[in-house]
Amino acid sequence: MITRRSFLGTSATLSASLLLFNQHLLASVGKKKLKRIGYISGIIGKELKGDWKSVLKQTVDFGFTEIETGKYLGDSAPGFLNYCKEIGIKPIAGGISFTEKEDELKKNLDNLADLNMTYAVNYWPWKTGGPFKIEECKKSAELLNSLGETCRKRGLTLCWHNHDKEFIPMEEGLPFDYLMTHTDKNLVKCEMDIYWVAKGGDEPLAILKKYTGRIPILHVKDMAPGEAKDFECPGSGIIDFPSIFREATDQGIKHYFVERDNVVDGMACLKSSGAYLKNLTF
Repeated sequence: MITRRSFLGTSATLSASLLLFNQHLLASVGKKKLKRIGYISGIIGKELKGDWKSVLKQTVDFGFTEIETGKYLGDSAPGFLNYCKEIGIKPIAGGISFTEKEDELKKNLDNLADLNMTYAVNYWPWKTGGPFKIEECKKSAELLNSLGETCRKRGLTLCWHNHDKEFIPMEEGLPFDYLMTHTDKNLVKCEMDIYWVAKGGDEPLAILKKYTGRIPILHVKDMAPGEAKDFECPGSGIIDFPSIFREATDQGIKHYFVERDNVVDGMACLKSSGAYLKNLTF
């Protein structure tokens, strides 16, 4: 028989258990942080034309430990790498052209090899300006597979970088999905630009989940509110980075590069972005 006293006692026990459960639940949320953050050198291109050593050191002070760049600064690649090691920043990825000319490709890959890069990134894997059709996708997929094999032989992993046009529907499906499903998963990866996915009308989190294992690098830039959906520095816009980063770190993604197109003050953007990203928990 359940008496009022036993009911109250059971309720109190249940309430205490629920409270403890909620405390444990809350304790398990928001404990992750990015282990390393980087940026693409173009965001401070004009600043690096001056006292580049001072500029690089300042970005390290902002919290950055990785850089995406296509060329060395200073007199030589070894000198640049030694200085990067000294201050605590590491070149990870650099761009290569979408070309079929062997001499041009070799030069591009030699530049990346000199910098001990891990990834070669093609920022526009297209022969036209889009919107894209299936025939254009076929050509791009074939070239990416070929380029991916060439990169593999040089000890590099090829990534292609998306924009919003890969999310404009074509005769059948999306160009983004076509490239992901018609390229060799062992040869071709994607450097996913979070902003451009959102600008294209898709969900960055959904794309990450759909293509687990194919996206080793994220380009991190934010989106301003309003119809224009303009560029913003990370932490200053409306993109839900915590949920994206939570999924990304669960997948083992290690590289997060800040980018911001048409930036007026690149150093100010990196300073605010660094403060946001290194303190963000998710």
